[in-house]
Amino acid sequence: MTLTFALPAIDAADGTHHAEAAAGNAEATAAATTALLEALGGNADHERVLLKAAAGAGKSYALGEMVKAAVAHERCRRVAIIAFTNKQLHPLAAKLGKELGKRSVCLFVKATTIPDLPQAAAENATVVSTAKDIPPDTQVLIATSHKLGAINELRRQLDHLGPGANGSSAYDVLFVDEAWQLAHHLFDKVTKAAPIWVGVGDVGQLPPLEVGSNPWRGDPSYNPYRAWPTDYDGDYRTWSRELPAVWRPAAGHLALWRAFYPEWRELNCVAAPGDRSLSTQLTGAAGDIWRQVGSGVPTLLEVEGLPDPEAADVDLPLVQFVEGLLDELFAAGFTLETAAYQNATPTGERRAIGPGNTQGEQLISILATRNQAVDDAADAVARLREKHDLGPLDLLSSTVDSYQGQTNGITIAVHPLTGASTLNEFNSAFGRLAVTCTRATHGLLMVARAGLDVLLGDAPARPGNPFGEPGNRRLPRQTHQRILATFARGTFTVASTQEN
Repeated sequence: MTLTFALPAIDAADGTHHAEAAAGNAEATAAATTALLEALGGNADHERVLLKAAAGAGKSYALGEMVKAAVAHERCRRVAIIAFTNKQLHPLAAKLGKELGKRSVCLFVKATTIPDLPQAAAENATVVSTAKDIPPDTQVLIATSHKLGAINELRRQLDHLGPGANGSSAYDVLFVDEAWQLAHHLFDKVTKAAPIWVGVGDVGQLPPLEVGSNPWRGDPSYNPYRAWPTDYDGDYRTWSRELPAVWRPAAGHLALWRAFYPEWRELNCVAAPGDRSLSTQLTGAAGDIWRQVGSGVPTLLEVEGLPDPEAADVDLPLVQFVEGLLDELFAAGFTLETAAYQNATPTGERRAIGPGNTQGEQLISILATRNQAVDDAADAVARLREKHDLGPLDLLSSTVDSYQGQTNGITIAVHPLTGASTLNEFNSAFGRLAVTCTRATHGLLMVARAGLDVLLGDAPARPGNPFGEPGNRRLPRQTHQRILATFARGTFTVASTQEN
């Protein structure tokens, strides 16, 4: 049978691409750097710089540029960089160590984690676990918020290193990577590290902690579990700007990206139509599905005729259906092709990766929201790896929450609303859906049982933004409808296929 897909209701054809799109990010980064240097020089009222980014906007590059500009300033002796997790910090340590020198960049970690550090981080940065071992001439200290915020840690570092150029705090600037992932109560423990703060990150991150009600009695406007930058929206001492372009997605995904950031003035895609593709000789309905995914337009496939699931979001028959699609794809063979760029301008060459030739990139990832669903997916991944001799970079499974900050060529995701009868705080969480939909460079396949439109049409609307998290999350029912309008959509009936 031939499977056809309805085109998305919202098109992403408008906007700029290639060097013109990338120039917008360069200009925004330069403006943020200027704002930081003005604050360091005492020539500005602001003391916080927030650079907001969409997923895959190149925020780590922007952070690195600001760090290098800061340490070169005459009124900056040293800076600190924090993040919520170690895996966010290791690439920064490797990159900045290469550019500034191993002696200048110190990665501050728990002693027990040192043997497991990535080789690039260990080779390019000075690695220590105690304050007394931090080199006195360190320019950049990199640590998790938990490590730097430990009891009396800032005092120990101040006593060991002495104050920065500001005369009181050990560091002159505190940089926060993935700032919108860091909860306020964790940031409160490190605020005295420096008088100037710089937050860079994705405003569509998952909230730092899912909570059912505001635990902070006496002040309903304050929630210590939300992302710390949200406290400073509109504050005159805060300079804030958005990066207006994304590097990660294929051009056909741009409408989806915009659906998660609808309040932004501008959002463009560096990749142009045709820059990314999936090539396979697979035929039949499975071939139709994978070619649609490879077109670069996000794809929703609703599946009918499956046995009943165990629960709305624990759906073994749906996962087994995905396993069958992947089995056919790996059996037929495929490549993901990408246009090569120089300074965001296509060179005319194309690069191809595929199973066994991932060139260090994640090829396909299966994402789900519940642990049990991911366990089912992990079993499917194990079977497929054995059958097709695949490695971890060819295929893996993960919970959405654990996959923040990571990238793959093709994302296969179980829609969090599949099989649901109502909207709740978990299945309609904006941040979880945003992470799910924004990992892929080439294609997104969202699978669900039939009935999403009925659910969203009939379910009572829930109020959004209950904890002040960033992003346009009001009325989750309408938010889901806005996002689904960017997908190409098709329906696959298992029973009719078996009859044929």
